[in-house]
Amino acid sequence: MMQDAAGSVFSVIAAKAGIQNCESPAIRHLGLTEYLPAYEAMRRFTDSRGTATTDELWVLEHPPVYTVGLGGRSEHFPKSSEIPLERIDRGGQITYHGPGQAIVYALVDLARRTLTVRAMVAHMEQAVIDVLAARGVHAARTPGAPGVYVEGAKIAALGLRVRRGCCYHGVALNVAMDLAPFSAIDPCGYPGLAVTQTSALGIAGSAVELGGELASRIARLIQRA
Repeated sequence: MMQDAAGSVFSVIAAKAGIQNCESPAIRHLGLTEYLPAYEAMRRFTDSRGTATTDELWVLEHPPVYTVGLGGRSEHFPKSSEIPLERIDRGGQITYHGPGQAIVYALVDLARRTLTVRAMVAHMEQAVIDVLAARGVHAARTPGAPGVYVEGAKIAALGLRVRRGCCYHGVALNVAMDLAPFSAIDPCGYPGLAVTQTSALGIAGSAVELGGELASRIARLIQRA
C-alpha cells in the first residue's frame, strides 16, 4: 500500500490561479490503493475543484473488488463470493478490479477542454489501442460495447461519471492478474464475455509500467483535442 502518496492526492487540491485550458494533466502514481478511499477521493476532488484546477490522471491498482454501475442488475452478479461488491455512481454494469490491472482514473474538466463524454471515452479507448499497437497487438472497439477488445475478448473496461462538467472514474487495462473472478460474473453485463490480458498476449510489462504509459497517452490525446 502507498498510503503516503495516496494521502497527499486524497486531500483537496487548491485551485491554481492562471492555469491555461491547455495545461497538461498532472499524472499521480498511487500504487495499490483500496477501492473506497480512491472512489471517495475522486468525488471530493470533483466537488471541490475550481475552474482553474489542474486536471489529474491517477494511476493505481486495487485489491480484489467488484464494482457495479448505476444500471447494474443483480442477474449479472456473482452467486456467492468473498470478494467485496461496491455499488458506485459510474455508468455500466459489473466489473472486477484486482492486483495486476492497470487503472487510470481521469479527473478532467470536460467543459473547459470542450470535450464531449463520447470524445473522452474515445480518447481512453484509443490510448489503450495505441499502447497495445506499440507492442505488436491489434486491438479494437466493438460498436455499442464501450471498452477495448482483442479478437473478441475484452482487455480493457471503462466508465465515467460527469458532474458539473467534470468527469471521474476511468479505464482499467488487464495486465497480469487473476482473471478467475471475471468468470463468476457477466462482465459489463455480457453473459459469457471472454476476458484477456496483456501477459496472455506475450506483452512484457507490469501494471505500473503499462499504467504509466496509458496515462501519458491519454494526456497527450486530450491535449490535442
